[in-house]
Amino acid sequence: MTDASLNPSPEPGHAPVVLDIAGTRLDGNDRRRLQHPLTGGLILFARNWIDRAQLTALTSEIKAIRPDLLICVDHEGGRVQRFRTDGFTHLPPMQVLGEAWMRDAMAATNAATAAGYVLGAELRACGVDLSFTPVLDLDHGGSGVIGDRAFHRDARVATLLAKSLMHGLLQAGMANCGKHFPGHGFVKADSHLALPVDKRSLKAILADDAKPYEWLSTSLASVMPAHVVYPKVDPAPAGFSERWLRQILRGDLEFQGAIFSDDLSMEGAKVAGSTLDAALAALGAGCDMVLLCNQSIGGGAAVDALLDGLQAAGQDGRWRPDGDSETRRLALLPLTPPLPWDELMHEPAYQYALERLP
Repeated sequence: MTDASLNPSPEPGHAPVVLDIAGTRLDGNDRRRLQHPLTGGLILFARNWIDRAQLTALTSEIKAIRPDLLICVDHEGGRVQRFRTDGFTHLPPMQVLGEAWMRDAMAATNAATAAGYVLGAELRACGVDLSFTPVLDLDHGGSGVIGDRAFHRDARVATLLAKSLMHGLLQAGMANCGKHFPGHGFVKADSHLALPVDKRSLKAILADDAKPYEWLSTSLASVMPAHVVYPKVDPAPAGFSERWLRQILRGDLEFQGAIFSDDLSMEGAKVAGSTLDAALAALGAGCDMVLLCNQSIGGGAAVDALLDGLQAAGQDGRWRPDGDSETRRLALLPLTPPLPWDELMHEPAYQYALERLP
């Protein structure tokens, strides 16, 4: 019997859980959870922000505990921008870039690259590794939760603007995450509050809303599926569907990057059962990482239950850790050191990008 077989933890090292923290500094529970072998990421929210000095100190402490931890945020521009004060640029909603495209397509792609660079460089200067952007959903006109977060109705325009934004992120040393596969823009319901249903055929979806994922298959570093049911394809929401994730996204569209679940605390995820059931379903369907947001407030019992439950599932065979998933997670970490904020403010490329924001 080898030493490895005596170890009850679910090795080989796959850290699929992305969790959050309640406040603006770490407490004892946060530090304990960040050291859990199944914790692979942390997502920040506006409640975790006071100013740049506090954010930078927070991310530095997190990295001191776990250098490999992926520090994430939803920071798209427009109404989805967690940090808005103390020097952070107010980025426009992506719809503004789509409108700019209609006036001057090539200038709009340049502006999108500038937006991506400013977004990524400012976050990285404060120790954030990854923003869950760009939104690849198409603007069908009826979705309140997507709305002006989408670049355009035309999948070709959305693709080229997203690719330009991703180029800017890359210049800042940041990876990207296209969302919400295969498309959340057609349905009116908000998956935070309900389980949306898109009754279109697979052919219709692949020809329209999912096209950006096909066209960006060599550019996307990660993808987040939608908590939306497409009943003509699979009865399960896309984020819990092996057909959508393994067969279509990985198989047909040949996507090679990481797959994050959307937040398992959302109403659209509850069809999968408990948070642990949802995590197991998402991982089984093909997600590499699962997000659990806004559950650390008030003690974080739900976070502990997920970590402990997933560890037990690995021990009793209900879940098999995946070394390939861990490789994809680690590939999202920045490869270059960030420019400190004061240096960034004087960097010519940053100044140039600011002048070209729409």
